[in-house]
Amino acid sequence: MSEEEKRLFESLYRIRRVELEIARVYSSDVVKSPIHLSIGQEYIAVGICDILKKTDVVFGTYRGHALYLAKGGGLKAMMAELYGKIGGCCKGKGGSMHLADKAVNMMGTSAIVASSIPEAVGYALAIQYQSSNQVVVCFFGDGATSEGVFHESLNFASLKKLPILFICENNDYAIHSRLSDRSVQQDLHKFAESHHISASVFTECDIIKLRDNAKNIVSSIRAGRGPHFLEVYTYRWMEHVGPEHDWNLGYRSKDEIEFWKNNDPVECLGNMLPERERTYIEETVNQEVAIAMDFASQSPFPDAGELYKDVYD
Repeated sequence: MSEEEKRLFESLYRIRRVELEIARVYSSDVVKSPIHLSIGQEYIAVGICDILKKTDVVFGTYRGHALYLAKGGGLKAMMAELYGKIGGCCKGKGGSMHLADKAVNMMGTSAIVASSIPEAVGYALAIQYQSSNQVVVCFFGDGATSEGVFHESLNFASLKKLPILFICENNDYAIHSRLSDRSVQQDLHKFAESHHISASVFTECDIIKLRDNAKNIVSSIRAGRGPHFLEVYTYRWMEHVGPEHDWNLGYRSKDEIEFWKNNDPVECLGNMLPERERTYIEETVNQEVAIAMDFASQSPFPDAGELYKDVYD
């Protein structure tokens, strides 16, 4: 196995372990905000971010743990943020749904559907004005494509030929509504084509292929050929918000998940590693996660004075 594949597995496994730990402790109320777990969808953030430069900029959604970590955000700082502690990446003010780390150009996530899309487009415009070689990548779910600002942003990005990659994580559900029940257009990448943006769709659970596709796309954007829209099929294993399953709600069937579990990118990639190397990576990551959880637990809460800092008048 190549060093690249080992690196990808380590990143995938770290995110999966963190998400499972968050789910484990959530009922104890140490996590001070709602959580939207990325279990099952981690490979998208990891595959895309692996080919980005540190100077490249990403925006995401409230299901953003995977993106934050894949872009290089600090694990201890993320866990402390979820715990509402001063040691968090946003000093405990943002919580799970508002993660940011400027040091690695993780510009933030938002609880408002589609709100990060125009922000990402604005950043891409600034980069273009500065003649920078950076690329902006904006991650969002299929539900965001129903918002008017999505179409306005794509139109503007196309008009200005901005250096931005739109990543639609299509897990087929906007909370509890299936795509076929809310959109006459099932092929979401065609929305981008209607705005004259080059678009593609990725339907496999293969992180290596996704990474290679993204590498070519980002190279094209960096060369000044304008924006691209990549629709990636995926599936949310857990409930929309929270650490449990939600088969009892009746909006989706338990059978749907079997294909995705049988093709879990974490396991598929891990099974390619020699057992000794996989064990070493897993044990190292497990220790890292345990240290981060302890850091979050021990970090103090912010004092009342923090309410008046980092705000605009």
